[in-house]
Amino acid sequence: MSTKRSKNADQPVLPLDMTEPELKRRVSAFDALGFQATVEALHDEIRELYTADDVPWIIGYSGGKDSTAVLQLVWSAIEGLPEEERRKTVHVISTDTLVENPVVASWVSQSLEVMKGMAKNQNLPIRPHRLTPEISNTFWVNLIGRGYPAPRHKFRWCTERLKIRPSNTFINGIVKTSGEAILVLGTRKAESVRRAANMKKHEKGRLRDRLSPNSSLPGSLVYTPVEDWTNDDVWMFLMQVKNPWGYNNRDLLGMYAGASADGECPLVVDSSTPSCGDSRFGCWVCTLVEQDKSMTAMIQNDEEKEWMMPLLDLRNSLDFRSSDPNGDPENTDRHLRDFRRMTGAVNVMAGGRPIPGPYTQQSREEWLRKLLSAQTHIRKHGPPDVRKIELITPEELREIRRIWIVDKHEMEDLLPKIFEEATGEPYEGEALDDDLVLGASEMQELKAICGDDRLHYELARELLSKTRQQRNTAKRAGLFDQLEKTFSKHFYDNEEDAIGRANRLVDEKRRLKDNAAYSGLRVAEDDETTYGEEKI
Repeated sequence: MSTKRSKNADQPVLPLDMTEPELKRRVSAFDALGFQATVEALHDEIRELYTADDVPWIIGYSGGKDSTAVLQLVWSAIEGLPEEERRKTVHVISTDTLVENPVVASWVSQSLEVMKGMAKNQNLPIRPHRLTPEISNTFWVNLIGRGYPAPRHKFRWCTERLKIRPSNTFINGIVKTSGEAILVLGTRKAESVRRAANMKKHEKGRLRDRLSPNSSLPGSLVYTPVEDWTNDDVWMFLMQVKNPWGYNNRDLLGMYAGASADGECPLVVDSSTPSCGDSRFGCWVCTLVEQDKSMTAMIQNDEEKEWMMPLLDLRNSLDFRSSDPNGDPENTDRHLRDFRRMTGAVNVMAGGRPIPGPYTQQSREEWLRKLLSAQTHIRKHGPPDVRKIELITPEELREIRRIWIVDKHEMEDLLPKIFEEATGEPYEGEALDDDLVLGASEMQELKAICGDDRLHYELARELLSKTRQQRNTAKRAGLFDQLEKTFSKHFYDNEEDAIGRANRLVDEKRRLKDNAAYSGLRVAEDDETTYGEEKI
C-alpha cells in the first residue's frame, strides 16, 4: 500500500489514500481482548498509574462523549481501590466560556453539581471545578466593551482568552503547589489524521507508561486512556457501562443525535488544539465557522429548541462573511468599524485600502441592544428552564460600562438607558462618580455646538473626559502627553482625510527607504501609519 510522509519527519507515515472518515472507521480497540477485558485492563492501568505517586490528576471534562468516557473510566477505577489508597485528588475541570451552547452549558453545569454530591457520598477524592474567563477577558466585554470585531481567522482573539487562560491558570496553580500534574484527556487518534500524527509525535517523548510530555505546560504530563478508541468504541462503552455519578448517557446520546456529526469540544490548553468552532458543541456566537450546524440542527430537529432562534439570528448578524466573490470575505463589516486602530493610528494595506479598527460606538451600542433583546425574548417566551438565562452577566455589564466611560471617554453613559429600553427593567448598576459623566442636556449641547462633525465632537468629549478624570488627582504627570495623543487621534477633517494622509505618509516612507537603500542609509519605521495586518 502506498504511503505519504509528512514534511515533518516526526510525524508518522500514513496511508496515501486514507481519508479522515476511513481513519474513524479503524479496527475497534475491543477486538483484541473483547469489550469487558479491555475495560478491565484499562481500569488496572489507571489504578497502577494513580497509586504510583502523589502527583495530582486533572481531568478535562467538556460534557461530551470522549471526556465523559474518560471520566467514567477513572471514576470506576478509583472507586475499586481500597479507601486508604484513594489518597490523591482528581480535579475535574470544565471551562465555561459564558457563551457556550446553552443546552450543553446547562448539561455540563448540572453534571458537575451531581458528580460533586456523588463523589462526596462515595468518599472519592474527585473535585469538580467550573472555570470561567476573567471578566476583562469575556467575549462580550471584548466585543461590546472594547469593540473587538467578531473573531476571524486573521484575528482569532477568543480561544486564548476564553479557553486557554482559564484552564492553564488552574493547571499552573496545581503545578505550582504540587510540583507536577497529570492531565487526563479524552483525545483520540481517530478524531483526525492531524490529531493522530500529533499524538504519535508526542508518544516518542513518553517518560513512562502512557504519560506524554506537554510542551505548552511545563511540569505536566498527559495521559490519554482512550487514544486508540474509535467513535463507535466510545458510544458502545457509554451505552454498555452505567454512568457512575448517576447521569444518563442515553440523554447524552440524544443530545448528539439532535445535531450534526462532528467531534466534541475538547479541553483547550494550547493553540494547536482545535477550537470549539471546529467541533460539535461550541460557542453559540462562534464566527470561525460559516454556520453553527449544531444549533441549527437542534432547532430544526426539536420544536422545544425554537427558543434558541434569537441566538442563531444574533450569531448570524455577527458573521462578517460576504457573498461578494470579489470582496474580502473577512472584512465585510467595515461599515461597523472605526477607520482608526485602538491607538488612534490609521493603517493601510499595500494597495492603499485602510485596515479597519474596533467597532464604532454606535455599533457596540447596537450589539448590546440586540443581545439584551434576545435575552428578554427568551426569558419571556422560552420554556421554564431558561426563564432566568443570562446571555450577559451583571458583572460584564458593569465592566462594559466602565470601559465605555473611563477608557473610551463616552461620557453619555448610555448603557443604563439601553438596558432599560431592551429589557423593560431598571438598570441596577452602581452609581458613578460625577466626574466621569456629564448630564444628558450638557452632552446634547456639546453635540449641537459641534454640529455634524463627529470627529470634532469626539475630540471635545475626550478632552473633557480626560481633564475631569484628573480633577481630583494630586499628580497630573503625563496629562499633556495624553492630550497630545487625543489631538492626534481626532484632528482629521473626516475619514477620507485620514486615509489620504496615511497613504501619503506611506508613499513618503517608501520614497525615503528607496533613497536610503540607494545611499546605504537606514530609515526608522513610522509606528503611526504603516502597512498592517488584521488586528485592532
